Amino acid sequence: MLDEGSTRMPDSTIQQKLTAEVLGTFVLVFFGCGSVVYAGQAGQFSIETIGLTFGIAVMIMVYAFGRVSGAHFNPAVSVGAAMGGRMAWRQVGLYVVAQLVGAFLGALMLFVLMQGFAEFDANGNMGQNAFGDTGSGYAWWAAFLLELVMTAIFVTVILAVTDERNEHPALAPLAIGLTLAAIHFVAIPATGTSVNPARSIGPALFAGTDAIAQLWLFILAPLVGAAIAGLAYPLLFGRVGEAVPGSGISFSRPRTAAQVPGYASPDQYQQQWNQEPAPPIVQDGWQWDPAGQQWHPVGSTPEQWQAQQAAEQAAAAQDAAAEPATEYVVEETIVVEEVTLQDPGEEPPIWESRDEGDGGTQIRPPS
Repeated sequence: MLDEGSTRMPDSTIQQKLTAEVLGTFVLVFFGCGSVVYAGQAGQFSIETIGLTFGIAVMIMVYAFGRVSGAHFNPAVSVGAAMGGRMAWRQVGLYVVAQLVGAFLGALMLFVLMQGFAEFDANGNMGQNAFGDTGSGYAWWAAFLLELVMTAIFVTVILAVTDERNEHPALAPLAIGLTLAAIHFVAIPATGTSVNPARSIGPALFAGTDAIAQLWLFILAPLVGAAIAGLAYPLLFGRVGEAVPGSGISFSRPRTAAQVPGYASPDQYQQQWNQEPAPPIVQDGWQWDPAGQQWHPVGSTPEQWQAQQAAEQAAAAQDAAAEPATEYVVEETIVVEEVTLQDPGEEPPIWESRDEGDGGTQIRPPS
């Protein structure tokens, strides 16, 4: 766990992340479906054993690879992470491919090892999921709703325990594993429990055409349930910081701080689930908005800047329309001098006397 004020650990490369997803999904399918196939071969089928095997396998792999890739091991979990703003959509496709490869390899290894039993028949006996007449007789609509609800619960728990505000990040893998085990305890009698398209696809490829024909439900229902959980979690409980660029849907709900009293700093597993967005581009008091492809002042959002510009333009237009025409009036002042006529025989005052050639100079006595 990081100490307060410490920096985040360097992120893993995409190759390391995909390798972790392949290995983790391989173990999940091989251990989980193996507990079904081997127990069925021995005639000792147990819901508790199968459920705990799936849960323990996930818990171990999360502890092992959570710091590397976030330990999704499930396309539905990756979709939920992207919907919740924890992961960019451009990475989801790569994760899903890695998970499908891991599931196929896990089922292939199980198929090869089961050939050690001479009487083993893989058709309908690979731990695949099923509904209706092919499975337990459970109706398709009920199976769809069950898988949707269970996946939504599972993804919600994952988003909650990997939240940076979670006080006990070291217990996150345990909580995830126990949740998956509990889901299996409930859903095994109905559908065999999927909540994971990769887990369903891998064994179905070796279990015959009936299993492949029913894959649509175990792909679609978990994805829909995960999408609902990914959208609902940040809407209901907020989000630490901003969503990862290129991820789900942004909400107007205020963001909550990562460090709150009584809560620890995120560990490496939480870092994979709470990826930080790229640093903003700031120049001369302006910040670049990659989504809107425009600049806006630092300290304001692009929406606030657009609203301010619109308000200023509207105010300028209103002032121009309301300003009256200016009339200019030219006033001319006429100065009239009063001249007092003197008697012809009266001598002019000395200051008014002038000599010829003096240029009209007047001498005024001192006052």
